[in-house]
Parts: sequence; C-alpha cells; structure tokens
Amino acid sequence: MSQYGPDEPAATIDIERNFLAGDFICGVGYGIQVVLYTSCALYLWGQRKTRKNSLLILAYITVLLSVETIFEIVQARTVQLIYIDNRSYPGGPWQFFLASQTLAVNVIFYATLFVLTFLSDLLVLWRCWVIWSASSTTAAYLVTLLPAIMLLASFVMGTLWTLQSSQPGLSLYSRLPRAFGTSYYAISLGVNIILTLLIMFRLFLYRRNLLKVMSGDHAQHYVSLATIIVESAALYSLFAILFLITYAVNHPTNQIFLGIATSAQVRINTGMSLANVLTIGPLHSKLQAI
Repeated sequence: MSQYGPDEPAATIDIERNFLAGDFICGVGYGIQVVLYTSCALYLWGQRKTRKNSLLILAYITVLLSVETIFEIVQARTVQLIYIDNRSYPGGPWQFFLASQTLAVNVIFYATLFVLTFLSDLLVLWRCWVIWSASSTTAAYLVTLLPAIMLLASFVMGTLWTLQSSQPGLSLYSRLPRAFGTSYYAISLGVNIILTLLIMFRLFLYRRNLLKVMSGDHAQHYVSLATIIVESAALYSLFAILFLITYAVNHPTNQIFLGIATSAQVRINTGMSLANVLTIGPLHSKLQAI
C-alpha cells in the first residue's frame, strides 16, 4: 500500500475500492441505458397510432429511466458526501457511510434500487401473461399466479429491506437488512427464471403447432424470439447469482455485482419492451389462431 494511503484497515480500503468501482459501473450502464431508451422511445412514439400498447410501454420505460436517473444522482451525491465532504470522518469514509444511513440521500438510494428491480420484474410478468393470453386468458392467469404471488412476496421483502437498511445504527450490510436483501433478490431471481421458462415453453408450443400447418421458416421466428429472451435472462441471472453469493457472505465485491445486475436488468427490459411492440404484440392476434 502507498505510504500516502489512509490510515485504515486493508479490509476497509478494499470495501471503499469496490464501492467506487460499483458506482463507476452503474454510471457506464446508465449512459448505455439513456442511448437505448432514446432509440426505443423514438420508435415507440412513431408507432403510437398503429401499434397497440406502444404509448403504455413508452410510459413504463420512461418511469424506469426516471427512477434510474434519481438512483444515479443519489449515488453521485453519496460519493461526494463520503469521499469529499466528510473525508476526515473518524474511521474513514466507509465508517461515515455506515453511520449516515438515515440521511435522505441514502434512503432514496435504497428505495430507488428496490423500485427499479421490482418494476423490471413486473414487466417480465406482464410479458409472460401477454404470450400465454394469446391462446387462453384463463391459462394465462393460471400460469402467472405463482410468479405473481412470488412477486408480491418480493415486494414485501424489498420493502422491509429498504426500511431496515435505513434505520439508525443499521445499514445495507447489517445482519438483519442483509437477510431481507438476500431473500428479496433470491425471490426476484426465482421469479425471472420461472417466467422465462414459462415464456420459452409457450413459444415452443406455438412453434410445434405452427410446424403442423406451415413450413419451418415461419416457425423459426419463435425460436429466434425464445433465444433472445433466454440470453437476456441468462445475463441478468448470472450477475444476480454472483451478487447473492457475495452479498450473503458479506464480500466487498457484492457492490460491483449489484451494479452490473441492476443495470443489466433495466437495460434488458427496456430493450425487450421494444421487442414487445415489434414482435410479441403483432404476433398476439396470429397466435390466437394456433
């Protein structure tokens, strides 16, 4: 370590390094999100008169971007408070962060993080319902019942996680909030995996039925759509699992994986929202005949 480094334990310095790295990753992800949102928003606005639900999806991804913007602002403000305004706090910047969880900026940080992941999960649930409802509304309600209950449970756990993390004397990394946070992300990950499998299953059923009456070229469209959905879910799931493991054992790299998982989930759902209009929406009426 440099002789000019802070007089802090090596473990604390490692935490602070990962904290900054996580903020940087979130910032990069936000820049990509803005570009992706702009592209999707322009297309959706241009299709508002011809494609069903385009304005609804546009409003939804606008809310997602707005919440993520607030998230990035409070992140930047937190870094300023920790490393600039209170750099000489007894015990160092990290101790200041742990001791200042009741500040509005930290409460907003936890709240926006929770809202971002929950809204993204809700969008996946809606996408699953749309695909299944093409053949039967009853079937759609039945297959999405369990994921909906799990999503409700994740909302409860996420709310408790947010409230407990911002209590005096506690933080995101205290024992009780960490238990709530681990449960929340475990349920969220489970919901995403179940919904992805349900979507894949229905698309392959459509493909099998379509092959009975049409050529393989027509059915290939469903395989391509399923591949996109699987690859997208796999990317989020990978980093969500890495975050869950490192967060549960209180390893400092959890901050990096949290930034990647959150950014990936929001960007994927923004991009898939456009796919809803380009692919799933127009297919809905066609699928009803299969």
